Amino acid sequence: MFHGLSAFSLTPTNEDGIDGTAYATLVARLAAAGVDSVGALGSTGGYAYLTRGERAHALKIAVEAADGTPVMAGIGALRTSRVLALAEDAQKAGASAVLLAPMTYQPLTEDEVFGLYEDVTRELSVPLCVYDNPGTTHVHFSDELHGRIAQLPNVGSIKIPGVPDDPAQAKARIDTLRALIPDTVTIGVSGDWMAVRGLNAGCDAWYSVIGGTFPLTAIALTRAAQAGHAGPATDLSDALEPLWALFRRHGSLRVMSAAASHLGLTGEPNLPRPLRGLDEAARQDVVEALDALGLTS
Repeated sequence: MFHGLSAFSLTPTNEDGIDGTAYATLVARLAAAGVDSVGALGSTGGYAYLTRGERAHALKIAVEAADGTPVMAGIGALRTSRVLALAEDAQKAGASAVLLAPMTYQPLTEDEVFGLYEDVTRELSVPLCVYDNPGTTHVHFSDELHGRIAQLPNVGSIKIPGVPDDPAQAKARIDTLRALIPDTVTIGVSGDWMAVRGLNAGCDAWYSVIGGTFPLTAIALTRAAQAGHAGPATDLSDALEPLWALFRRHGSLRVMSAAASHLGLTGEPNLPRPLRGLDEAARQDVVEALDALGLTS
C-alpha cells in the first residue's frame, strides 16, 4: 500500500460543491495510468475546506473511479472527535488507508500530537499514514515523536517533507529516521521538486502532487528511482524545473489547479473560496511551462 507512487488529485470544488464528474475523471486517469495508490483529500485535494458530507461524497467517487487501485483518504480535522468521524466515513467508503495531519489552531505539544494518533489508531481497521507537513500545519515532528507514533497499531507509513540536497546527507536523514521506526512502517517523501532526492536516498514512496495530474511523468521518475537508476531519475526531475519553479513561487495547489483547467480536466473555478486561482500572467507562465515540457494531456 505505502510503496511506489501515490498520486494526489485535486478535488474540483466551487461554491456549489464538488464537481463529481470532473473528480471521477481525474481519479480514473490515475488508475488507468497505473499509479500505485490514489491520494484523496490530501492538501492538494483541499480537504480542510470541505464539509464532512462533501468529503464522504468525494471518497465514494474516488473509490469507485479508482476501480481497484488503493485509495488513501485524508481525515485531518481540528478536533479528535471529527477525525474519528471522518475515519469512520473513509472506512465505510472503502478507502484502503487513511492519511492524518495534525491540524491546529492552538499550538499542540508533542504529547497532544501523540495523543491524537493514539486515539485514532485505536479505532482503525485500515492502516494510517502520518502526514508530517510543517509548512501547512505548523506542527514540527521530532524524530523521537515519529518513533513513538510509529509504534502505535495500524501505523503503516510516514509522509515526510523533502530531504537535504546532498545525497549522503539525504541518505543519513532517512537512515536516522528508519532506525527509530518498525520495519513494517515505510517512509514516503513529499515536496515534489525534492522528491527524487528522497527516492534515491531510500524512501519507499513518493506522495506526489504532480502525479495527480500528470501520472505518467511521475510514474517514470518513480520507477527509475525504484530500479536504482539514480542518475536518470534525477535527470527526469531536473527536466521538470520550469514546473518546480512555479510550485515554489505560487504553491503546487494553485499551479495544478491552473494546469487541470488548461487541459480541460476541470472547469473554473475549481478551488473553494477563499482560495483563488492564479492571475492571468501566472496562468500563462503555467501554460508555457507545460508546453515546453510536453505536458499537454
